[in-house]
Amino acid sequence: MPATRKDKHMKQNIHPNYHEVKVTCSCGNQFVTQSAMEKDNFTIEVCSQCHPFYTGTQKIVDTTGRVDKFNSKFGKLFKRS
Repeated sequence: MPATRKDKHMKQNIHPNYHEVKVTCSCGNQFVTQSAMEKDNFTIEVCSQCHPFYTGTQKIVDTTGRVDKFNSKFGKLFKRS
């Protein structure tokens, strides 16, 4: 039986409500995005304005010397000549 035009429509009342959500970061940055979550406001801890990876301030925190210990053991394996 061939599909009719009526069969091609999406089912009614089963899809989530896709709406705008206001996102607020702990650094104070705010932006609006769209989501199917039920909340209208959403709070996050880090965003692209404050995350070290995006800001370029990312540093390796090494308080116990583990990076130096690793480099002393295996550093020769990764050196390019």
